[in-house]
Amino acid sequence: MFPAEALAREMASRGWRVVLATDHRGEQYAASFPAEEKLYLDTATGSGPLALIKAGVAIARGVMQARTAFTRLDAAVVVGFGGYPSAPALVAAITAGTPTLIHEQNAVLGRTNRLLAPWVRRVASSFPTLRRASASLEVEVVGSPVRAEIGALFDRPYAAPVAGGPIDLLVTGGSQGARLLSETVPRSLAALPEALRARLRVVQQARPESLEMAHQVYLEAGLLEAEVAPFFRDMAARLSQAHLVIGRAGASTCAELAVAALPSVLIPLKIATDDHQTLNARVLTDVGAAVVMAEDDVTVDSLTAALLPLLSDPAKLSAMSAAARSVAIPDAARRLADLVEATA
Repeated sequence: MFPAEALAREMASRGWRVVLATDHRGEQYAASFPAEEKLYLDTATGSGPLALIKAGVAIARGVMQARTAFTRLDAAVVVGFGGYPSAPALVAAITAGTPTLIHEQNAVLGRTNRLLAPWVRRVASSFPTLRRASASLEVEVVGSPVRAEIGALFDRPYAAPVAGGPIDLLVTGGSQGARLLSETVPRSLAALPEALRARLRVVQQARPESLEMAHQVYLEAGLLEAEVAPFFRDMAARLSQAHLVIGRAGASTCAELAVAALPSVLIPLKIATDDHQTLNARVLTDVGAAVVMAEDDVTVDSLTAALLPLLSDPAKLSAMSAAARSVAIPDAARRLADLVEATA
């Protein structure tokens, strides 16, 4: 939803009327989406014959809902951002002859985008290498649009920790089921040498059921400046203050880390389809901007061992920051908007 929101704001600034089409699950993320109208279309997914039949019926209903809405709205172009919620709107547009474009955020073409890519007018991607795309598919690399307030961090110089001064650590990804991050990170930080631990200022996302445990671990470790919450709405401010980020390797996360020029320790989600988070992270690891740890390799001891040399070496953090900045595409929203206008 974040890349779609960034594109919507760019298109609106150019005078376009924006309508959001998603499913009812997406409604919880759409409160601040800058759309004149929001369409919640029927759709579904599943495994097994019966579930697939039910999903097909739901998608067919969603296609008819979208066709009716697009005729009423006189839609000039339809942009899909992947996932099964985008399928009804894209199928409706394709079958009606409306110009269409898909944007793939991940380094692997997702299932819905893979199915529909041969039928849309244009395909855009976040990463220079796009796996699972056919050799004949023409793909334009535009980057992953980030929210304007995060894009503004590109011009901010990175300031590494000074000797003896505070070290700001941001831990993300804990609110969406990442128990590994919610519970292992606090214990790993508590295992750091006392002199280093005393300098840490931690801001961490954590699962609601893990909040009390994380607070207790930090308290017992003497980490009095530790803020733990399920979600932070002011993420740009949090990123602007961080010296190092620990998190997953979703496409938006990798794009935001590059634009904000932040060093990171990334733990790709093991169950991600086609292991796309590991491939996402390569844009950062290939230039030395991030350290990646496989989920199965993450323990309290191994994470502490990975963090210790980074938190103890400001020069290393500065070099990682410069590397992250070197692969950033801060104007991805503008590039994608240009492509959308050309498609329309």
